[in-house]
Amino acid sequence: MLINGKQKPPRGSAAARTSVGGAVGRFAIVSVAAILLLGVAGVAIMRRTGTNEAIRESKQVTNLLGRGTVAPQVTRPVLAGDEGALARLDAVIRRQVLHNPIVRVKIWTPDGRIVYSDEPRLIGARYPLGAGQRRALRTGGSDADVSDLNEPENRFERRYDKLLEVYMPIRATDGRPLLFEAYQRYSAINESGRHLWRNFTPALIGALLLLVLLQLPLAWSMARRLRQGQEERETLLRRALEASDSERRRIAQVLHDGVVQELAGVSYSLSAAAERAAANGGVDMADALRTAASQTRDSMRSLRSLLVEVYPPSLHQAGLEAALRDLLAPLQRAGVETSVTVDPRLELGPSAESQLFRAAQEAIRNALVHSGAQRVSVVVRRDGLRASLLVTDDGRGFEQAAAGDAGANGHFGLRLLADLAEESGGKLTVESAPGEGTAVTMEVPAA
Repeated sequence: MLINGKQKPPRGSAAARTSVGGAVGRFAIVSVAAILLLGVAGVAIMRRTGTNEAIRESKQVTNLLGRGTVAPQVTRPVLAGDEGALARLDAVIRRQVLHNPIVRVKIWTPDGRIVYSDEPRLIGARYPLGAGQRRALRTGGSDADVSDLNEPENRFERRYDKLLEVYMPIRATDGRPLLFEAYQRYSAINESGRHLWRNFTPALIGALLLLVLLQLPLAWSMARRLRQGQEERETLLRRALEASDSERRRIAQVLHDGVVQELAGVSYSLSAAAERAAANGGVDMADALRTAASQTRDSMRSLRSLLVEVYPPSLHQAGLEAALRDLLAPLQRAGVETSVTVDPRLELGPSAESQLFRAAQEAIRNALVHSGAQRVSVVVRRDGLRASLLVTDDGRGFEQAAAGDAGANGHFGLRLLADLAEESGGKLTVESAPGEGTAVTMEVPAA
């Protein structure tokens, strides 16, 4: 984007650039936040993993107890309900099985009869087996569920609040299939899971922190390199702008001090020659000389407008009103009525003058080429900290929706001017309708 005839430096220049320390600080904050999120997620995963691992261990313990300790003691007399056999089985279970966290043991037949329980009131009772229990008998695998203490067969365990029910198939000494159940305190499962994740959490958090600490020097180095590269690019851009500005100034000076001054001299000479020819009776010669003088002055106006485009600071020297009148000169030659109104007390900064001039240039060019206008007026005023330009014509106008179209009758230039005004905190508006002319208004900061 051109501003005051120069390429605008990109955002992120020295005034807006963030320091290396600030960038690394933000990186550290984001990293710590990421560590916290990862830590929370990791702890949750480890807690779930710890609980699952504790349940798996409970299954293994139950499997060892069921097949290694209990099954060899389940004899025919036990299955037949012999009190002596049940007493011997009960003694083995209380001595080798009923230790914390196991608080209850039950042995079932496939038809739902409780062959043995350390709660004697349950022995001989029948209850329907659950789906998981039937599946364990059918597949030969073990399973575990939170015990439903509302079930009648679990009524004597309700005082334990929450229990994990682990069940697995075993075989009596005569080969008959049975279901062995061990009820464990769920608090022991939770404690085992907590023990697991508590052991691993410090290592996880420590590893994440170490990762961040290792990355900080790398982030600092990368930020410094990026800033150095940015400074080098800005230095190159500044030098290019300075070289471009210097070259524009040199060209403008050569044109102003050379061609423009020479054309001014030629214009005066032609006008003087025209007067002498008229005095001597050479009417045709006088008309030709006056025409040549007028064309020379037109060429001077065109060159002055070109000087403003090449090097806008010359606009501040020539004055905005004079530059606007030069812009309107081609319309006057085409027979269009023109007017320029500039507040005599107007004081504008170079940037504001340049932007208003370019807006007027684009609007007047459109009026000359596209509008077919009979009258064009230009008004420039200042209201407090804002300066405004209004260019109106009584031409054919255009559809408002087409103003933003790059291919709509050359109005792409207006869109560029709108971007230019927005860049500087100003605003450009275009009001037009077919047959009702066009009004172009630009407002910019006056400084």
